[in-house]
Amino acid sequence: MTDTVDRRIPLATVPNLRTLGGLPVAGGSVADGMLFRSATLGAVSEHDGAALVDLGIRRVVDFRTAGERRSAPDRLPAGVTGVDLDVLGDHARDLSASLAHLGMPGAEGRDITEEQLVAIRQQMTELLGDGRGVQILQDSNRLIVSSDSAIAAFRGFYEGLTAPDGYDPTLFHCTTGKDRTGWAAASFLLLVGADEETVMADYLQTNVDILPMIEPMLERAERNGVDSSLIRPVLTVHESMLQAALDEMRERFGSIEGYFTTGLGLSDAQLARLHDRFVTTG
Repeated sequence: MTDTVDRRIPLATVPNLRTLGGLPVAGGSVADGMLFRSATLGAVSEHDGAALVDLGIRRVVDFRTAGERRSAPDRLPAGVTGVDLDVLGDHARDLSASLAHLGMPGAEGRDITEEQLVAIRQQMTELLGDGRGVQILQDSNRLIVSSDSAIAAFRGFYEGLTAPDGYDPTLFHCTTGKDRTGWAAASFLLLVGADEETVMADYLQTNVDILPMIEPMLERAERNGVDSSLIRPVLTVHESMLQAALDEMRERFGSIEGYFTTGLGLSDAQLARLHDRFVTTG
């Protein structure tokens, strides 16, 4: 079943924000007002912070590395609790943890020489050219499923969602809201009964929702003499990236249920609570 519900929440300083509420799953849909996804919260305005509170969000899960958090700490409104779960802690130099720098922020000719810019252009071409960037992110999506830090982070994420003493409506994010955040959304949706077409539609929605965030990065790259077509593929999502994660999940754990039980170590009671808490039947 395709996703026909407009779940986007247009806040200028909270890029790539949407709710998972309303997405169809077997026997019903994802409950409204419970779970949200976005990109960075490092520049949230006072107005948009209040809007997050009005949405009912009381907890924010940050999947970024320690270095990413230092560069752009979350700006959370009063009454919202932050939780840090570093998915790529074992691979902090992975491309997924470096996407915010691809537009070469600050490299406007003031603090960097032309010679240095030439070297950067060459390095980026060597790193990302001829489809290599997409291949790197496919590999990254495999790490996001099965690396030790990823397993620990997502175990913590789902333990929070299934805590027996209650649940605070949660927003989860990384830097661009597409790889680590993409797997969090995809794994959740698959477990609660969404079909893969619905999951892929939510995943690819990022290519629309992320545009206000990446367009300045692409423009900055062009001003610095970098062909924006070189970096656009790694600032967006492709079916092959999520497919790499799904392939890794099946190769390592057999099924989505195996990922949650064997991989993350969640109990049958926790999985039942996840479904009961987040799925509206009928």
